[in-house]
Amino acid sequence: MEIVTRADRPELHEMAAVVFQERWPEFVFHNDVPKRYLGRAEEYFARYDIMVLEEGTVVAGGWGVPMAWDGNVDDLPSGYDDALIRAVDGRETGVEPTSLSFMAVAVNAAHDRRGLAGVVLEELARRARHDGLRQLVAPLRPTWKYRYPTVPMAEYAEWTRPDGLSIDPWIRTHQRMGARVLGPAPRSMAIEGTVAEWESWTDMVFPVTREYVVPGALNLVLIDRERDRGVYVEENLWVQHSRVRRRTPYGSAHAGTVDGR
Repeated sequence: MEIVTRADRPELHEMAAVVFQERWPEFVFHNDVPKRYLGRAEEYFARYDIMVLEEGTVVAGGWGVPMAWDGNVDDLPSGYDDALIRAVDGRETGVEPTSLSFMAVAVNAAHDRRGLAGVVLEELARRARHDGLRQLVAPLRPTWKYRYPTVPMAEYAEWTRPDGLSIDPWIRTHQRMGARVLGPAPRSMAIEGTVAEWESWTDMVFPVTREYVVPGALNLVLIDRERDRGVYVEENLWVQHSRVRRRTPYGSAHAGTVDGR
């Protein structure tokens, strides 16, 4: 296996995009904040935008952003969007970063359950610690939360198996790497569009004004026919890593790893 940055191998961008797109519902890609900030983040933080290659093929990837965080829960960004904004704005105004926020990890579906998500997280963590960043956090998008869109994230985060770990595979992956739950990211991302756009993104019909369960959505989507607007505010879960386990070798089995943001 080989780990490279996307800046190192621009010819693989399209292949990497396929890996990421197959992991999230279409509506996620219509968030306005990344449209305004992601290009600058890719330029400023290329060191934290990596791909895992196997025989020249992208099998996994992930990225993070360095940002200022004082270590207190009250100072956490409101979620994914706010972390991206804080990192970019901080870079442009000269604010010294103290922490790395993992933003997304994806694994090619053909390579699930090989521990590749852990490989990505550990490499990002290694780079952060090498650069003197003191904290590692992530606004997780739990893998199974879409199955319970009416359940608040704070309650969902407390659901555990008999072994004490979360019922959620992605939360468990982080817990096995030493992470602890800090609390909900209440407004991690907000996505708005017309009713027609939401019907296109979801392959659904929204005939009346109300909240809807939408496949892949962690929370309900509010459709307002009279205003011709659909609004989705997604709640994620902040976790903090206190340590990162060493692995040998890359690609070794890691039971329980299921990949997603």
